[in-house]
Amino acid sequence: MGIKMRWEDFARSMGVEPQILENKEARLLKKFVMDLEYPTHCQGCQGLDLTNPNPIHHPSYELTPACNHDCIFCYSNVAVKLGRAPKPGYYGWENPKAITVSQYGEPLISPRIVEVNKMLRKRFPESRLDLQTNGSLLTRELWEKLDFDIVMISLDAASREKHRRITNADTFEKVVNALEIVGSDKSVRSVVRTIFMPGINDEDIPKIAKLAASLGIDEMMLQPLTIHELNVERLRKAGLDFERAESIREFLKAAMEAKRYIDVRISGCQLALYRTMDPLTLFSAKRIAREVAPVVKRERVSDI
Repeated sequence: MGIKMRWEDFARSMGVEPQILENKEARLLKKFVMDLEYPTHCQGCQGLDLTNPNPIHHPSYELTPACNHDCIFCYSNVAVKLGRAPKPGYYGWENPKAITVSQYGEPLISPRIVEVNKMLRKRFPESRLDLQTNGSLLTRELWEKLDFDIVMISLDAASREKHRRITNADTFEKVVNALEIVGSDKSVRSVVRTIFMPGINDEDIPKIAKLAASLGIDEMMLQPLTIHELNVERLRKAGLDFERAESIREFLKAAMEAKRYIDVRISGCQLALYRTMDPLTLFSAKRIAREVAPVVKRERVSDI
């Protein structure tokens, strides 16, 4: 049986110091990853603990699976088509560190958004409340009635036409208006949430970062694309580069470019994993980007 050697030991046996085998870009990526902070939304999440074999993300309150956008990458649409969308209600446990409203559909469609917001604040006074929305329905009048700690607004394009092609909705100006409303309120942490779709929006990402920063947004949460099987053809027609979508290097390079304009952060569970990788692995690794449909691991609490 042969003796296994670490690549560093093998390099030294050949008279080459290991660091010579690393390239400059690999070391730069590693430094970037180590310097990044976890997204504000991810703080307190079980997914940051890599020793947890089955982490469960923050609880959520689901209001509706319906949405006024029809995004070409959306997992919520897939869940609806497969009959797996969660029913309205609270999915979580007592005394959570944070609750997200919501992870499926567009919560501002629901006429109960203000009621549910107040109920959660009263029922979980110590918990952080995070709103995840596409922003197109947010007005100043509604904003004055809401009470959240973090507001994440989705924006995946830097122009009206590109936004329309991705979302199948002509709401770009309304989303920008929502960013301005939230960005001007320094009592909340404001986040623009952007999905990395190379071949579709990679050139837009630094422009989105610059736009969001100009509107007072605190943070960009850049997320890798998960390719759900029912969305494959839509993404292909839109021009997605599937190979680059699975490249950790390409994803991090996009984050580095956006970092020039705004406080960029990447998904916490991904960051925790990337920090464990050596520079060469980080440089060459691919992520498994394909799934059939998302699964809600949390139990629904019927009395909330």
